[in-house]
Amino acid sequence: MASSGSTKSRSKSKQITVKKPKTNSNSSDKITASEFTRQLNQKISAAELKKIERYFKSGVGQYAEGDSFIGVRMGEIFALSKRFMNMPLNEIEELLESPIHELRVGAVSIMDFQARDKKTTEERRKELYELYIKRHDRINNWDLVDRSAPYVVGGYLADKSRAVLYKLARSKNIWERRTAIVSTFYFIRKGDIEDTFKIAEVLVNDKEDLIHKATGGWIREAGKKDSKKLLAFLDKHAATMPRTALRYAVEHLDPKKKKHYMELKSR
Repeated sequence: MASSGSTKSRSKSKQITVKKPKTNSNSSDKITASEFTRQLNQKISAAELKKIERYFKSGVGQYAEGDSFIGVRMGEIFALSKRFMNMPLNEIEELLESPIHELRVGAVSIMDFQARDKKTTEERRKELYELYIKRHDRINNWDLVDRSAPYVVGGYLADKSRAVLYKLARSKNIWERRTAIVSTFYFIRKGDIEDTFKIAEVLVNDKEDLIHKATGGWIREAGKKDSKKLLAFLDKHAATMPRTALRYAVEHLDPKKKKHYMELKSR
């Protein structure tokens, strides 16, 4: 579901020095935001920074305007996050506060690892979910949502009311709307697809390309569980839904059906 761009970044990422939170100088054995930051700084690469700035649209007026990057590969962030997966909640929030994108990726990755862990208590799952919702202002890019929403939000809501997702789907904030649909991936994996299609109904005519991609991609995945529901959705919306969403939705249909629905959009 990734979205990339070639527009030159206008962010100040190259001039930023990552400030480490105040802590004991002797913190190498502590699972803290400060120590995570110190270790992340050791992985900075100028070459990677150039790649990232081409990939994320952080120019003026673009979806990630003002976001700042330092140049660390996502794989390295995920690996470091796994080593820090027992980080306390207040330290995770400290990472979320950072203006540096890679540190926020670390924060949501730690949240995801904790949410996935079978040993995590229900109380902690609730705390992770509440932190996600409370600090959605810091979970403010498509990769941050996609990295954490399925298990942190979807996993927590699996046996609970999902009303919050419908509220998020109607939000003016693009990232909250993306959370609404992306969170349902957890439900899809369990064979529970009703909310995916219902939330897709709310988002089907959204104006943002990143919502088109998520909506189309998620109903495609839900359609693997129940092809009749996907076809019914397409029968109703294919002629009017955004072309990007439709293209993602029909991706795995047989060529004849795919051609049929794409031609409906062309009429």
